[in-house]
Amino acid sequence: MLFIHYPKCTTCKKAGAWLAEKGIAYEGRDIKENNPTADELKAWAQKSGLFARKFFKTSGQRYRELNLKDKLNDMTEEEMFELLATDGMLVKRPLLVSENGVCVGFKEAEWEKAVSAL
Repeated sequence: MLFIHYPKCTTCKKAGAWLAEKGIAYEGRDIKENNPTADELKAWAQKSGLFARKFFKTSGQRYRELNLKDKLNDMTEEEMFELLATDGMLVKRPLLVSENGVCVGFKEAEWEKAVSAL
């Protein structure tokens, strides 16, 4: 299982603590130091059934700086994945990637379902 997080993010810290509490082994990856590639994001979107738009951290400073709220409507999925791959701070986090699925953001019920399927 892959846990993609930003160490300074409080939600990511909460998700990491939840994984530890459940005794779930995972490989951790700092999204700022090793952001997802466009190919990884495409694969995760396909696995999760989510559109590229759902992988954007819409509340983030970088998202606002780039005025993406208005620009995303004119972009293709491919262009969105390419943009997400340029900066890990654009990607909604944490991400939990397992062989069975992908969870974007920390919603305990979704994560519980994802790990119970293992």
